[in-house]
Amino acid sequence: MKSLYSQLSETLAAHGLTLRGGFHPSPDNNVPDAGEGQPTRALILVGNTGPDLWPHFAAHANGNRDALDRWTVETITPIAEEFGARCVFPFDKPFQPFQQWAMRAEPVKPSPLGVLIHPDHGLWHAYRAALLFAETLELPAVDKRPSPCETCAGKPCLSACPVGAFSGEGYDVPACAGYLSSSAGSDCMEGGCRARDACPVASDRHCPPAQIRFHMAAFKRSVCGAQNG
Repeated sequence: MKSLYSQLSETLAAHGLTLRGGFHPSPDNNVPDAGEGQPTRALILVGNTGPDLWPHFAAHANGNRDALDRWTVETITPIAEEFGARCVFPFDKPFQPFQQWAMRAEPVKPSPLGVLIHPDHGLWHAYRAALLFAETLELPAVDKRPSPCETCAGKPCLSACPVGAFSGEGYDVPACAGYLSSSAGSDCMEGGCRARDACPVASDRHCPPAQIRFHMAAFKRSVCGAQNG
């Protein structure tokens, strides 16, 4: 008989989503309860990698800034209920420590760009939800591979940005926002972030052009909003 983890993986794959590992929380992992006051004994992350999500979501990408969040809730919530889990999302408030959970569940580490990098997926991945279970589940062993950035001598991601927004020690939001808002920034808006694109890890897993444009539009709203705020 297939484990719950395997069954859940197959169900999510039908929507272009994938399981991103899990762990049995300890108090210092800052995991909410699994519902009705029951402690969470197993946390499983849900996300997407490479171009797999787009064929399932593309018809819902209607220009609404919350379109992906809405689709995520509508898709994952009934699956979580089916499998007896409470679902929390990265955009819920108060915000949950998804990056900490991810580094607990998978071999991801901060890249020089600040976003998490995976040995297989590179920078082409995201976390969409966490499923909280009140019972202890059988989970895959946590992968302990090191970050591919440790052996990347050239670090092309740090020299690819046309305005040098990434230094490896910080992110120059005003420089990035100003460039994306200019006519010269149309190249990044159409083709994606050059710094991210320069990463050699998982170079065959880039997102399709339409998905890149969708995410760049959302990213521009985010960085320009941060600059205006």
